[in-house]
Amino acid sequence: MSHSETAVVIPAAGSGERLGVGIPKALVEVGGRTLIERAAQNLSSLAADIVIAAPAGYEDNFREIFAQTKISSHVTVITGGSTRSQSVANALKALPLTTKYVLIHDAARAFAPADLAESILVQLSSGENAVVPALDVVDTIKEVDERGYVIQTPKRDSLRAVQTPQGFTFDKITAAHASGADATDDAALVAALGVPVRVVPGSPLARKITTLEDLTWAQELVGK
Repeated sequence: MSHSETAVVIPAAGSGERLGVGIPKALVEVGGRTLIERAAQNLSSLAADIVIAAPAGYEDNFREIFAQTKISSHVTVITGGSTRSQSVANALKALPLTTKYVLIHDAARAFAPADLAESILVQLSSGENAVVPALDVVDTIKEVDERGYVIQTPKRDSLRAVQTPQGFTFDKITAAHASGADATDDAALVAALGVPVRVVPGSPLARKITTLEDLTWAQELVGK
């Protein structure tokens, strides 16, 4: 499998309000490096092109981060949309038509290891069209109505907590976003087309940095 046919898309236009640090989450530093730099660097060896969707008004901030890195020539920064799906759709339009596989990754999962992405690419090269990493659910999950009452309790042995990077063939993910539909998860848009989505084992390191507790975990991980 040639990595020259693989691209990484990172929708990083979110404000990070839940983190409460006053700047876009992707620009938060852990151990002296921003989350967006860590996320891109971790996957850079697997892709020829990296397209980052930045918050409007912060594009130059993102470009400056990568200007001094070894992967600067592979990184393109575009303006993200008002939703995650719009940001991904914008980024897909910036990819070369020679792209065969696309890894879509959250900047907030900046510590996801390269071997996790590699396992996804192996599945794509073997014929899968959509592959997502996921962890087993260890807590009992309740479905609750708008009044706060339990509707049902799904069996957790069939539930998975999905992570990123998620991998797709270029044609399938492009078709999925052509509809203009919105979702918090790209695999949901692809599945809506009737495309089977393969699940592979995820990684505890692909934890999403959403709260200050998550940020503390990341700081402890890097020892700072």
